[in-house]
Amino acid sequence: MAPQQKSGIATGLNKGHITTRRELAQKPSQRKGALGKRTAFVRSIVREVAGFAPYERRVMELIKNSKDKRAKKLTKRRLGTFVRAKKKIDELSGVIAESRRH
Repeated sequence: MAPQQKSGIATGLNKGHITTRRELAQKPSQRKGALGKRTAFVRSIVREVAGFAPYERRVMELIKNSKDKRAKKLTKRRLGTFVRAKKKIDELSGVIAESRRH
C-alpha cells in the first residue's frame, strides 16, 4: 500500500508535515538480477551446444503427455524450490511450443 498524503496535523494516521515527493534516480541495487544482453546470448549458445539435461527431457515428455502435476513434482525435486520449478516448467513449455511452431 502506498503511503498517503500527510495531513499537516501532528496526530492521526497521516500525521506529519506536508511535503512533495521527490523522483529519485534508480539505484544499481534495484537492477540486480536483471538479465543482460551478453549473459542472455551466452546462455542461448550454451543451450544450443549442450542441449537439455536428462531430467529436462523427461519433464518435457511429461508436459507433452499433459502430466503437469508429475512434471512439477519432478522438477521441484531436482531444483529444490517450487518457484524455481515453476520457472523451469514455463521455460520448457515455451520450448515445446516453439518446436511445434517450426
